Amino acid sequence: MSTPLTPENLRRAPKVLLHDHLDGGLRPQTVIELADACGHQGLPTTDPVALGEWFRDNANSGSLVRYLEGFAHTCGVMQDEAALVRVASEAVQDLAADGVVYAEIRYAPELFTDKGLSLEQAVEAVQEGFRQGEAASGGRIRVGTLLCAMRQNDGWQRIADLVVRYRDAGVVGFDIAGPEAGFPPSKELSAFEYLRQQNAHFTIHAAEAAGAESAWEAVQLAGAERLGHGVRLVEDIKGDDVGHLAAYVRDRRIALEMCPTSNVHTGAVASLAEHPIKRMHELGFRVTVNTDNRLMSMVSMTGEFATVVDNFGFGWDDLRKFTVNAAKAAFITHEERRALIQDVIEPAYAALAQPQR
Repeated sequence: MSTPLTPENLRRAPKVLLHDHLDGGLRPQTVIELADACGHQGLPTTDPVALGEWFRDNANSGSLVRYLEGFAHTCGVMQDEAALVRVASEAVQDLAADGVVYAEIRYAPELFTDKGLSLEQAVEAVQEGFRQGEAASGGRIRVGTLLCAMRQNDGWQRIADLVVRYRDAGVVGFDIAGPEAGFPPSKELSAFEYLRQQNAHFTIHAAEAAGAESAWEAVQLAGAERLGHGVRLVEDIKGDDVGHLAAYVRDRRIALEMCPTSNVHTGAVASLAEHPIKRMHELGFRVTVNTDNRLMSMVSMTGEFATVVDNFGFGWDDLRKFTVNAAKAAFITHEERRALIQDVIEPAYAALAQPQR
């Protein structure tokens, strides 16, 4: 028998997280304290346990639009530099405590400028928080930043410029977030062309609220290196017949940033039992497991690993594969990815998979 797949053993296993929103992962107590400090009104409760449950219940509606409503409160308390530093530092420390060894945390700087912060001030405050969190975690975790443009707004180029400007300060890539339907990547293709010309990385939320055709736009028009979620790409798979788009994504090793619990909460899939993660894993797609919004869905990487183990019968080798997949798709250098896989991930999972005496 290999090491039991208990919550504690799953927590100890090294994990790589590619899809996690900063403004979706605050501690409930932090939301309450920051709301009090900045005068933010309208929290449904000031009890941290009840507030966490409120976020979870609001998110678990089957609607992406309603899922996004909770961000009015988290973004509402993240409008000054001290708050951004605190939230970013706590996010890193929470992930490190959960066994995450590399994470790419994303956010939209424009959401933090309502009270006068510039885009640059927002980015620099978050980067300082990430540095503090890494230091407080004793070097157990490294964090890269993804900057998001809000797809319903104009000005994607401003955020693309920030990605290039701050890439030597920890910003590793670009994304577009927000309502997917009606705001396709083709809305501002020039931003993606600019990023390619500048040798910058980007992922795109696609095939979550919209169908497989949104993955086609993300990959074929914009040139996405990864797909945020990508679960509805399964619409291009009939039985064992993998359609041309799905095969292209699979064969080009374009990673799918799947977030099982969130995918149910937003209505991207009807239930965990219907989630395509196992099917696409068996068909050879570069599947990864992620949290999306830890506060909104009340999840962790350990919890998501437990969820896919319990629902799909995955074992240590499957979890190792998801972790290696994520490391291979990370927006860091080849040498850094190789060291992460060979020196951290593979030895740990080999030990976990060995028969126990």
